Amino acid sequence: MKSFYIFLFALLLFPAGFTSAQEKELPPEGGTPKNFNLPEKEVVQLDNGLKLVMIPYGAIPKASIRISIKTGNINENEDQVWLCDLLADLMQEGSTTRTAQQIADEVAGMGGNLNIGVGAHTTSLSTSVLYEFVPDAIELMADVLRNPKWPEEELDRLKNDMKRSLAVQLSRPRAQAMRDFYASLYPDHSYGRVFPTESQIDSYTTADIQDFYNTHFGGQRTTIYVAGNFDKAAVEKAVQTAMSDWKEGQAASYPVANAVTSNKVQIIDRPGAPQSTIYFGLPVPDPSHPDYLALDVTNSILGGSFASRITSNIREDKGYTYSPTSVLAANYKTGLWYEMADVTTEHTGASIAEIKKEIERLQEEPPSAEELEGILNYESGIFVLQNSSPGGIIGQLIFLDTHELDEDFLKNKVANMLAVSPEKVSELTRKYIKPENMTLIVVGDKEKIEDQIQETLEQPLKQ
Repeated sequence: MKSFYIFLFALLLFPAGFTSAQEKELPPEGGTPKNFNLPEKEVVQLDNGLKLVMIPYGAIPKASIRISIKTGNINENEDQVWLCDLLADLMQEGSTTRTAQQIADEVAGMGGNLNIGVGAHTTSLSTSVLYEFVPDAIELMADVLRNPKWPEEELDRLKNDMKRSLAVQLSRPRAQAMRDFYASLYPDHSYGRVFPTESQIDSYTTADIQDFYNTHFGGQRTTIYVAGNFDKAAVEKAVQTAMSDWKEGQAASYPVANAVTSNKVQIIDRPGAPQSTIYFGLPVPDPSHPDYLALDVTNSILGGSFASRITSNIREDKGYTYSPTSVLAANYKTGLWYEMADVTTEHTGASIAEIKKEIERLQEEPPSAEELEGILNYESGIFVLQNSSPGGIIGQLIFLDTHELDEDFLKNKVANMLAVSPEKVSELTRKYIKPENMTLIVVGDKEKIEDQIQETLEQPLKQ
């Protein structure tokens, strides 16, 4: 109590000085976001088409290495869903010269671990090792890539693991909604085949895996990225020694998807579900389109950031959901915009109505200068974080390669975002984000939500 009175006396005696001290503790305003300067890099191309990209970066005596092959799920046909993933799993079981355990032990001794991953557009082998081991790591990774053992005795175990993973994923309403959403927008493309069936997985053989490997792997599709601290001459020598006599293979080729625009509405029944999972969206431009960056800013204002309008509405104000978000999905020569949210069953129709309302409001009312500035600072900050590590730099370069963009896309990204006006945001919302053209997939208790949705949309629903 005594200290309280002393504090009160000081307030009365020195009010101006006290206020001034408090003001001095406030953080300063952020500076103007700056353009990104891509670290200087050196590119070496081998006779078989393989590229080596070396990016000196940072002061830590480590380097990130990624061997990126331009093939992935996009090159699977309708009978090969997740075949590339199974290929990667089997590749991790060892080479013709090293067992899986020997590979793990060797890489651990270099200060890292080896990861093999598959995405829509690329298959990657990646690690991060200490400076002096970079050439050795390249030799080991080349061995795993070029000389996979394809052990038949491990295939059934890996397929069973894959089926368990599939079952777990498909038990979740978001996976069910995503499956049907992508299938609706990309009915004739691998983008629309998100999950295989168990019978498909059972049918895969080592011969199928080897055939996919022989068709889609080779020097022309491969880039080796090394970023961090390393000996350039030693790295180039290691790549030449390990990879120069590898086959050229076929040039990279991605089938272009023809996305479907419709106003399809579908309910996936989940009796007794306390929540409804919503996927609501449509095709939009891809990263190679001039409007893409401004559309990315628009997405952040609409639903793609924590301070976005849809999130503020249905999460903060209404309390219908905890984790809504909108996504600007960057596929090859095609993009998607969609809002996804898990909302309370009784507010399913109201949530869809509020999402539509916020879209239509942004179509008619440009954001304030203050709102736009906040989003641009957020976007610029995220971009800085994406480029703050060797692995992040490599990821950005792979993005450019995948979407056939030049380096100006990265160098001028901040300036191009800062040039987006409030009026441009409304213009792009009107031009691209049209609720009347959107596909809506809802997973939930059909008996409780069907009338809500039909009343909100004023149209019959797909059974």
